[in-house]
Amino acid sequence: MIDQILSQYQNVPSWQIWLESIAFIFGILSVWYAKKESFLVFPTGIIATILTVYVMFKAQYLADMSINIYYTIMSIFGWYKWTKFGNSNEDNLQITRTNNKEKFIGAGMFILTGLICFLIYTVFGVEIKPNNWIDIFTTSVFFTAMWYMALKKIENWTLWILGDLLVVPIFWYRELYIFALQYVIFTILAVLAYLEWKKILDKKTQTSLE
Repeated sequence: MIDQILSQYQNVPSWQIWLESIAFIFGILSVWYAKKESFLVFPTGIIATILTVYVMFKAQYLADMSINIYYTIMSIFGWYKWTKFGNSNEDNLQITRTNNKEKFIGAGMFILTGLICFLIYTVFGVEIKPNNWIDIFTTSVFFTAMWYMALKKIENWTLWILGDLLVVPIFWYRELYIFALQYVIFTILAVLAYLEWKKILDKKTQTSLE
């Protein structure tokens, strides 16, 4: 397996390997900071997604490039949302669960994203194969997850876990082994983050009942 991974990069320029490695490191840092409920999730995430946009553009994976552009935009929005309330814990944006309106909007985002992806494949006359359907599904999941993260909704982690698990074999199939490994780590961190956020949310709920 290691030989298979190394063989992919035999003819790859060193600068591209460096870019993928930097994106790998900052991507993991971003999820780690999200787990810790730190606003640093966003600046580190912006660095990772901008570099990934370039890598995906060079590899001609335009759907993956597009979603990373969206991640960059939502990171800016999330950075604003997480820091605009003030410096004290009481004033900061709090971890909450989605209400019915947010669930409805999230479902709408998921469906709309899926339809747009389907139309893109149709317009360009590309046959939608099984791995493409998974790509459409995970793209829709990630769009919704990123929005929920910007609002500090705990459900974002459930969506990240689902999408990360599905996207690992896609990157492996495309021989983007560094990104496949990255998403394995993302999955583990997302599970740990969900448990940590749930503990915080349960503690806050218990306190409010006392």
